[in-house]
Amino acid sequence: MTEAEKIGEVLEASTTGFTAQCYELHQPPALGSLVKTRDGEIELYGLVYNAATTGLDPGRRPIARGKDEEDEEAVFRTSPQLLKLLKSEFSVIVVSHRKDGQLKPYLPPRPARIHGFVYPCSDDEIRNYSHSLGFLNIIVGSGLPLPTEELIAAALRQMSRQHKDGQAFLVAAGKELATRLSGDYGRLKSILERLKV
Repeated sequence: MTEAEKIGEVLEASTTGFTAQCYELHQPPALGSLVKTRDGEIELYGLVYNAATTGLDPGRRPIARGKDEEDEEAVFRTSPQLLKLLKSEFSVIVVSHRKDGQLKPYLPPRPARIHGFVYPCSDDEIRNYSHSLGFLNIIVGSGLPLPTEELIAAALRQMSRQHKDGQAFLVAAGKELATRLSGDYGRLKSILERLKV
């Protein structure tokens, strides 16, 4: 991992996930993106399930400033201090970890480190990672504050773009989901409808 590719820094962490602040305002990774961070010798992998841009001071909400501006960029040109008063953050569900060179398709023994750097996974990493769909178990059983169908579909759509035959990958993922969600047809149907690229 090189310093040039880091996209954020961990601010809160638990064994099941972490929240990171972006280094660039309005530049969080997309929903379902595979990202990674480290805890010493352990590399943690997770999927982005939420992003938000808010004021740095929780007691002061941003106010509208663009009434007399021609476009959104003009708001930041005329009020450059906004870049210092706002922050973009993203939340990640941890779905696996790598220790001693081996990928473990379950939660790590410890959470990510506070102030640990967060990196996007490369195309090769995403392709290699998605050969096994074991991470789906963690998402299916999670209590995330969004419909998990949205996260699963977004992650699989992104992963399919890294495969030579993206449609074949999605078909294989659909079959895997059919096995895992055999007792929940409505949920399975909802995910499959969202898998269209």
